[in-house]
Amino acid sequence: MASNAVSRAANIPMVSVKVCVPSTSTCQTIDNIQIDTGSWGLRLTKDALNSTMQSALTAETVSGQTVANCAGFADGNTWGTVRTADLTIGGETASSVPIHVLGDLPQSAAGGASNRCASGTLNDTSSAIASHGILGIGTATFDCGSACASTTANNVYYGCTTSGSTTTCTDLAVPEAQQVTNPVRLFATDNNGVILNMPAVTAAGSTSASGFLTFGIGTQANNVLPGSGIKQMTTDHYGNMQSASLSGTTTSAAFFDTGSNGLFYADSLTRCLPSFGFYCPASTVSRTPSVTGFNGTTTSVALSIGNAQDLFNDGGYAYDNIGGALSGGAFDFGMPFFYGRTVYVNYDPAADGSIGVSSPAFIAF
Repeated sequence: MASNAVSRAANIPMVSVKVCVPSTSTCQTIDNIQIDTGSWGLRLTKDALNSTMQSALTAETVSGQTVANCAGFADGNTWGTVRTADLTIGGETASSVPIHVLGDLPQSAAGGASNRCASGTLNDTSSAIASHGILGIGTATFDCGSACASTTANNVYYGCTTSGSTTTCTDLAVPEAQQVTNPVRLFATDNNGVILNMPAVTAAGSTSASGFLTFGIGTQANNVLPGSGIKQMTTDHYGNMQSASLSGTTTSAAFFDTGSNGLFYADSLTRCLPSFGFYCPASTVSRTPSVTGFNGTTTSVALSIGNAQDLFNDGGYAYDNIGGALSGGAFDFGMPFFYGRTVYVNYDPAADGSIGVSSPAFIAF
């Protein structure tokens, strides 16, 4: 796992994924796919697929309609069809995985009772997301779950029909088995979690940082969970902690997310520019938030926040001290948190779950 990008972007960890037409040797290995512990399922930009794969990967259908997905992220939405592929990552294979292909449907096709993809700018190209796709390996199995299987107007899944040159999409309930799925959960073995190990970087940052993504926890000699020396905190089904606090102020949510390129939380620090969400203190400052799991375990995390503008101007790609503003009272332990740590992300054995309900999923470091 490396922390560099297709285009100029910092703190985006990347892996390669081999994508195949199911049960065939028609395959393409795609590099520079972002690892994201804060989402679920593989999403590939259409422009990352060669012409053969663009036409050979079959779109899913439900009730005779092509299945489309509108996925929301902190910096925008992604829109496109759901297709089925066999995936190989680091020697592990998952068969017939529903994946999301970004940018293969016109925005004008988006419709339904409430479709956030129908307006605004979509992040559907490699240049827009600074990668060829997003590999969501968070604690959940499906990107929506039972709510999208039972409710038509779920604001995630849509059914599309084409008449002539016009495609129209509207609300659609999609069975869980056809929803975009964390492919690690479909491995034959080593499917109960992941381990991320990234090297430490200096305060000035680094032009590269290469680490390891290991599949499974306690399933092989190389993925054993240490018996001591780490903090293990239970999360809800979607990887959220029970709470976090900083300087006596409790946040509404906390999560550990390699898909965020900074440490995002509310602080009084000076921002670089009014429109630039990163913090730019005159000198590096220390912050020590505490985080509590649903099992009651609490730990403090020592963090540093440097001047983001100065750091970015140095031309590096890996920084452990980039922070930025986040509204809503949450604490997002983004990619900077992962440098110099081994982080264990254990999956909830249940296929589905409810936000805010304690479950067997946990984060340990």
